[in-house]
Amino acid sequence: MSSIITNSKVEIDAAGLPYRELNQQIRSAVSIGAKHITLRNVAGQRYIGTNLYEAADRKALDELEIEILGTPGNDLGMFLDGPSITVYGNVMDGTGNTMNAGRIVVHGRAGDITGFSARGGEIFIRDDAGYRTGIHMKEFGSMRPIVVIGGTTQDFLGEYMAGGLIIILGLTLKPGELHYFSHVGTGMHGGAILVRGGLADYQLGNGVGVVNLEEKDRDSLLKYVELYGTYFGVDVAQVNVDQFVKLAPLSKRPYKQLYAY
Repeated sequence: MSSIITNSKVEIDAAGLPYRELNQQIRSAVSIGAKHITLRNVAGQRYIGTNLYEAADRKALDELEIEILGTPGNDLGMFLDGPSITVYGNVMDGTGNTMNAGRIVVHGRAGDITGFSARGGEIFIRDDAGYRTGIHMKEFGSMRPIVVIGGTTQDFLGEYMAGGLIIILGLTLKPGELHYFSHVGTGMHGGAILVRGGLADYQLGNGVGVVNLEEKDRDSLLKYVELYGTYFGVDVAQVNVDQFVKLAPLSKRPYKQLYAY
C-alpha cells in the first residue's frame, strides 16, 4: 500500500487494501484539499466515493475528480453529492445508488441496479448494463437524474421509475437485433426512457407505452449523445434523434386499483 501526494493530486495504490481502509484514505485525501485522486489496482472494493461530504464542503466536492483504474465493487458513488468519478474498467452492482449530484463515467460494463434510487447527477456507461437499471429513480426539486447506457440492459429497465431520464443507445446490438430486456418500465409512474434499436411490444411492462418525442426530449438526446461521444471517444454520427422511441408511464398511479377504493 502506498499513497503519493503532489500538490492537489493524490495517488493511492489500492492493491490488497480492505474497502474500509481504502475509503478512509480517500476521505483523508479530500480533507487535506485533494482535487484529483487516482486509485490504482482497484479490485472489488465497495462504497468508493461514499460519505465524502463528511470530509469537505460542497464547493470542494464539486471540484473533486476521482479516477479509478480497475474494477470497483458494489455501490460505487453511493450518495454521491458533487464529485466526478471516472472508471477505466467495469463496475459491479449499485453504481450511483441514491446519487444526489455529480457524474460517474464508466469505460466498460455495469452490473445490476445502476442508478438505484438516484435523484440527481449523471451516469454514463460505455457498454451494457445488468438488471433493473434505473429502478426507483426519482426527481427532487430541480434535480433530475440522467442515466446513459451505450449498449443495452437486462430485464426490468426503469422498474418503479418515478422521475429522471434513461437513454439507451443500442450501440452494442447487431443490425436488426432486439434489445435484451423485457418487462421495461414495470410499475413506472414518472420520468422517461428513450430507446434506440430493436424494441417489441412484448418487451414493455404493464402500464408503459410508446409516446411521441417532445422538443425537450430531442434537446436532451442531442446533449447527452454528444457528451457520451466526448467521454468515450466514440463517433456518434450514426446516432440520429429520429431513431429513438420514448417510453413513458400511461398513469401516475399504475397500481391504484390495488390500494384505493
